[in-house]
This record gives sequence, C-alpha cells and structure tokens, in this order.
Amino acid sequence: MSAEHAAAQQGVTSGEYIAHHLTYFNSIGGKQQAIIDWSVINYDSVFFSIALAVIASLVMWLVARRASAGIPGRVQGAVEMLVEMVIDQTKGVIHSAESRKFVAPLGLTIFIWVFLMNAMDFLPVDLLPNIWRGIYGAAGHDAHHAYLRAVPTADINITMGMSLTVLLICLYYNVKIKGIGGWAHELVTAPFGTSKNPVVAVILGFVNFAMQLIEFVSKTISHGMRLFGNMFAGELLFMLIALMGAAWTGANVPSVLFFIGDLVAALAWAIFHILVVALQAFIFMMLTLVYIGQAHEGH
Repeated sequence: MSAEHAAAQQGVTSGEYIAHHLTYFNSIGGKQQAIIDWSVINYDSVFFSIALAVIASLVMWLVARRASAGIPGRVQGAVEMLVEMVIDQTKGVIHSAESRKFVAPLGLTIFIWVFLMNAMDFLPVDLLPNIWRGIYGAAGHDAHHAYLRAVPTADINITMGMSLTVLLICLYYNVKIKGIGGWAHELVTAPFGTSKNPVVAVILGFVNFAMQLIEFVSKTISHGMRLFGNMFAGELLFMLIALMGAAWTGANVPSVLFFIGDLVAALAWAIFHILVVALQAFIFMMLTLVYIGQAHEGH
C-alpha cells in the first residue's frame, strides 16, 4: 500500500502520518521521546538489530560450512571478495598481526551488520507496520497506536551504542599496547608536549588531557551521528517522496504529473540509496579500524 493511500484511509494528514511512522514501539507506549534517551527501550530497534545479527551470522556460517577449495560458487566468491577487502583494509591501518586476529573479524561483522540494518530502508514504508498493526490489533490493542520502525540505524540510540562500544575497544587497546603508565603519560603530554618547568608542565598537562578528552568525545559522537543522520534522512525522504502521490486524484494533467514525478523521484532515490546504504556501512567500518589503529600508535 502506498503511503498516500494509507494516510487517506486512516484519515490523517501527511504530517501526522509521517510522525506516526517516526515513532518507536517502546517501553513508554510509543510516546515521543528525547533524541537520545537510554532510559527508554525501543523494542523495534532492539528486535530488528538482533534479528539481522542472527541472520547475518547464520548466512556466514552456512557459507563457511559449504566452502570448498575448488572453484567457488557465486555466494562463496562474493563472501571471499568481501573478506579479502576487509583484511586488506585492516592490514593498511593496523600493523599488529596479533591485533588483526580480532579486529579483522570485527570489521567484517560491522560491515555486514550495518549494511543489513541500513538495507531495511528498502522495504515499503507500510509493509512491516501494517503487519504489526494486524498482530497488535488481533491481541486486543488499539491498532491505530501500533508503532513500528524497521531501520535500526535510523535510531540514534543504536548508532551511539555502537560507537560507544568502539570507544571501549579503543580504550582497551590503548592500555594493552601502551600499558596503563604509558597511556596515562600520553594523556598529559600529547599533543602539545611537556616542559621542564614544573608550573608550565602542570598547565600543559591539563591542556593536553582536555584535548585528549575532546578528541575521544568528538570521535565517538561523530561516529554515531554520521550513520544516524544519513539513515534518518534517507528514511524520511522515502516517506516524503511517497507522499508526493497524494495529489493523484484522477486522470487530469496535474495529477498525472505528480504521479509520474513520484515514480521518477522514488526510483532515482532508491538507486542512489543503494550507494548510501553500502557506503555508510563501509565508512562506519573504516572509522572503527582507523580509531583502533590510532590506539596502537603513540603521539
């Protein structure tokens, strides 16, 4: 069902329709919440992110189980190309062979998982919400208040949770590679160095430590916000393009033009969004590798 027809049947305005589709099924009954609110559990984001992780793990396990040393099939060939790409990128950023044993699989996991979560944006806007509305109504609830969002990476709580996990991994490698003493020394001596003058050394120590905190915080926030911003914008744009067809009221010239414009815009954005989905997964993976690589290096 198209977005404009769904909105018309439900007797709501386009704004109300979009607001409904941008509301999570959460622990506060689908009410609006702050942009980042970790006291609220968005059940739909948690469900789809876990379900896609399980699906990705199952598919990779099946491919690995059926892999052969001979001429690979299409699926095995595609997976091997993906694995080689991740390994090459990891080698270019992280020079420790021991660390790559963990970081390379991590990078592969991130790319596939984020790609699948992003790809949920290609599903018709009303497909899963309508299915959920039927289930929700059949359970004796008000079907009009059945909220559901199917793109986990359009939830900033998910993307920031992932970026915070990357931060923790970076902190772990800072301590592992440099030792607690070495990392503590780096925190107060980089990037501006130190001085033999005790007073100047103390001042520089505070400044260096503040700069280090700003670096960690800014990298973590930008890491999560970049993925969230792109996917949220893509999700919203799909809804806006679909609602262009609301002017389709008959066979008159203005309606036909709106209908054609709706189809052209939807096709163009869907094709372009394929690149966005893959590119954002790649960028999130590469930034993870770069940040972990920086944790292996001293200033």
